[in-house]
Amino acid sequence: MTDVAGREGAVSPEVLSGRLRISKGELALALGLSRDSVSKRDRIGSPATQRRLRDVIEIINRVIPWAGSELAAFAWYRSQPIPSFGDLTAEDLVVAGRGEVVKRYLSRIAEGGFA
Repeated sequence: MTDVAGREGAVSPEVLSGRLRISKGELALALGLSRDSVSKRDRIGSPATQRRLRDVIEIINRVIPWAGSELAAFAWYRSQPIPSFGDLTAEDLVVAGRGEVVKRYLSRIAEGGFA
């Protein structure tokens, strides 16, 4: 999913939502952001919006090898409860601004750790 960033390195919500086959409104919900955050140019470039977009991309990229595809990895992101976090999903954690803990969790699993 490395091709969702533009020339300046900013993640494009339009490209990302297209790759995930969802609307920008659905993407905003999956990120815990307003629709304006993924639709209005000045809001798309904000550090908070870009951080959430990058969190989702990094999480999906880490899950693709064992999920099998981007869409399956996104389905995992949205629906798979994570026991280490009280059965919250990765989406729940990203929406709460805790994307870093999901990435650390996935790194720990990749290194052979336990959930």
